[in-house]
Amino acid sequence: MVDITPKIHVKRIATAEGFIKLKRETLTLIREGRVRKGDVFSVAKIAGILAAKNVPQIIPLCHQIPLTHVDLNFKLEEDGVRVKAVVKAIAKTGVEMEALTAVSVALLTIWDMVKEYEKDEAGQYPYTEIRNIKVIEKKKEEI
Repeated sequence: MVDITPKIHVKRIATAEGFIKLKRETLTLIREGRVRKGDVFSVAKIAGILAAKNVPQIIPLCHQIPLTHVDLNFKLEEDGVRVKAVVKAIAKTGVEMEALTAVSVALLTIWDMVKEYEKDEAGQYPYTEIRNIKVIEKKKEEI
């Protein structure tokens, strides 16, 4: 673990995003609220928030950071769903791992919520794909 003891606390903000490619029929079910497991975006949002809060338990060398804000937004697109997470803290180290983890777990949760609709006859997922998980912006501001 990196020693951040000498660093000062500053306001940290990280924004990350990712995308899950889904069938049009699945997107219609999400849009109309007809997914059997429930409200896809509500469940994925809570999963993403919990993931951000638990990064030190998931990624071994990450510091525990007292997060002050985590938010996730979902955008239905023509061939899938784009997920964006914003994470904030007043800390000695950045929050990009928390934002990336929030997006990743939200995308995995979406997949889990809709997997019954994405399978082909053989039980495979030839169309479904998670991609382009990345940090969009990372900022720090003195307080």
